[in-house]
Amino acid sequence: MTITGVLFDFSGTLFRVEPTGSWLRTVLDRAGIRVAEEELLHWAGRLERAGALPGGASPEAVPDHLAAAWAERDNSAGTHRAAYSGLAREAGIPWPELYEPLYDRHMEPAAWSPYPDAAEVLKTLRDRGVRTAVVSNIGWDLRPVFREHGLDALVDAYVLSYEHGVQKPDARLFRAACEAIGAAPREVLMVGDDRRADGGAAELGCAVHLVDHLPVERRPAALRPVLDRVGTGR
Repeated sequence: MTITGVLFDFSGTLFRVEPTGSWLRTVLDRAGIRVAEEELLHWAGRLERAGALPGGASPEAVPDHLAAAWAERDNSAGTHRAAYSGLAREAGIPWPELYEPLYDRHMEPAAWSPYPDAAEVLKTLRDRGVRTAVVSNIGWDLRPVFREHGLDALVDAYVLSYEHGVQKPDARLFRAACEAIGAAPREVLMVGDDRRADGGAAELGCAVHLVDHLPVERRPAALRPVLDRVGTGR
């Protein structure tokens, strides 16, 4: 069956969030808090191990009191904030007034960078008449990120877990995305970085293409093979 539509994951697929150190430094600077580089790296490491930055490293361990919120974190905006703010508190940084600003920072377009080939691939698909959608497990509206980076006009639809109350790998989210671009699942390719979450599209009959979740400078062209699969049955 010919591929006529492509679904893309957001974080780790089309965009990558800033490093934990940059995230913390930005919020510290805004608060007028000056710390030595060694201290910054120490607390950034604690936050990273806690998994406090959405789109960053997964937590090394989720404490029992956050387990329920973590499991359902992408089903609503409130649960997403509670889960990640809770993990940040587990890091025990000495500036408790920064927990909410840290969460807010990760939603800013400036906190995200597109992968080098994202615009090229999306534009080529648009030029070929292939409809696209972004399908993301997320607790906030990522559309401003795409607008700020000039990619919004290259995306036909956004299917975000918190707006549907269901998260990948649940087939219902992929079905909603296929419907949004008017394509039958067997004609759709899902592109993502998470074998479990994004691979759930296969249950619906979609083809799946996985990329590595790497920093942008280490992954310059992993999306380009998608173009070879469009218009084919592969």
